Amino acid sequence: MIFGLKRRRGSAPASVEQASVELAGRRLDYRLRRSARRTLALRVDHRGVQVSAPQRLPEAEIEAFLLANHGWLERKLGDLRSAASVAAFEAVDGALFPLEGRPARLVVVPGRRRACWSVGEDGVEELWLGDGVDTRAALLRALKARATERFTPRLAEYCARLGRAPVPLRLTSARTRWGSCSTRSGIRLHWRLIHVAPALADYVIAHEVAHLAEMNHSPRFWQIVEALYPNWREARRALAEVARTLPAIDARDTLAPEDM
Repeated sequence: MIFGLKRRRGSAPASVEQASVELAGRRLDYRLRRSARRTLALRVDHRGVQVSAPQRLPEAEIEAFLLANHGWLERKLGDLRSAASVAAFEAVDGALFPLEGRPARLVVVPGRRRACWSVGEDGVEELWLGDGVDTRAALLRALKARATERFTPRLAEYCARLGRAPVPLRLTSARTRWGSCSTRSGIRLHWRLIHVAPALADYVIAHEVAHLAEMNHSPRFWQIVEALYPNWREARRALAEVARTLPAIDARDTLAPEDM
């Protein structure tokens, strides 16, 4: 049995077609999804550009919408190209990877059974792994465990600032989002936030906690973010920049999450 959203009686089913438009002298191919919706929406992900539009909206209005969002489209498509050019991370002895905004080192120790964090003689933090394990998988497990350990108390702190009880934390590997919030299941944070400086991770946490009060991006929502994290604008820009440099440790990490 297939479960889905119930369609309004009498409304036409959604349809998807390929389309193209010329923007700034260049052809842009996109997927056009028409449905019973009332507004236009634009999305860029690993599949390309998608426009969601009302069933009978004229093509001229859709093209005008794309033209009005041309700058945003160029930035997002540029992020896609940058992410695609990031070389896959080689999980070998001596490999460096970002950890909380600083370089860390992978050390393979013959005969070792358990992963262990340590500090090298040069002051660089190290993750020690055994030589008889899948180092990439073990590195991912260690980073995700570290993310849970670091982000759980920060989430509780920002919930307290908002006057809310702590909500559950779950990690995600979403392709285009740093985090998400649900009043039912709590807050999800992308595990790759463990790569970035704690101040930048805190911005994402504050952003998602603000959604506990406002499940939208209205002016009221941004006022709450401002109260929780006054320097959110600078953090947002810095996060977008650093996202382009993160290593692709997991084969699925082909995209940098979108701006928040």
